[in-house]
Amino acid sequence: MGRDIDVSIILPCYNEKENLEVLLPEIIGKFNAKGIDFEILIVDDSSPDGTPEFIEYFGSNDPRVKLVLREKKEGIGAALRHGYDVAIGEIILSSDADQSFKVDDMLRLVDKIGEGFDLVVGSRHSQSSSYERKRISTKIKGLVSSFGNSTISFISGLGIRDFSANFRAIKKEVWESISIKEKTNSILLEMIMKCHYGGHKVTEIPVSFSERIYGESKLNLAVEAPKFLFKFIQFTIRFRVFRRGLK
Repeated sequence: MGRDIDVSIILPCYNEKENLEVLLPEIIGKFNAKGIDFEILIVDDSSPDGTPEFIEYFGSNDPRVKLVLREKKEGIGAALRHGYDVAIGEIILSSDADQSFKVDDMLRLVDKIGEGFDLVVGSRHSQSSSYERKRISTKIKGLVSSFGNSTISFISGLGIRDFSANFRAIKKEVWESISIKEKTNSILLEMIMKCHYGGHKVTEIPVSFSERIYGESKLNLAVEAPKFLFKFIQFTIRFRVFRRGLK
């Protein structure tokens, strides 16, 4: 797909046009200021809110912004896999498209990879992290997320406090070596565990998490949290106990 570049930024989305109108110029401005050669891949599940049309128009003025249009809505895991697979950056960085994560923290993820790590995870639950919880719904999600991630962290002993945030950077060569299978949000857990048990250098950095301004969350925590914990048990048996499926 052409020459490699420094960083591919993957933004999976569904109905996030209003957020992308704000987020894209900020990413471009701050990555330009750092002299980073990048591309931004908007992996869109055929949003009906005009997101594809907006990205095509935006990309006509800045070819570094590219639309990866998916006809079938399969969720964040499938969208992430698609985006990661077509990315050409030496570092692949993924983030939610709803402005919940900060562009400055994206740059910190890239810098941390530069220190020699293979996978760097942005953590909402570290001691120095910031997790905005103004709405009741966000407070509930924050508590469930904190409890679930703390449980996984304690049992696994991996030293990671946030397994479920789509905010991370990984070396392209490492992504290509771990053969990810998941199509649900459990892909985020699978990526960390395969990297760790596969001998890659994994770390995390504290990041800021904000409530979304535009649109609605697509995550049904009551459904996804139990699935996530079940997958953790499954992955622990497969990757840690039997050392299977790491490549």
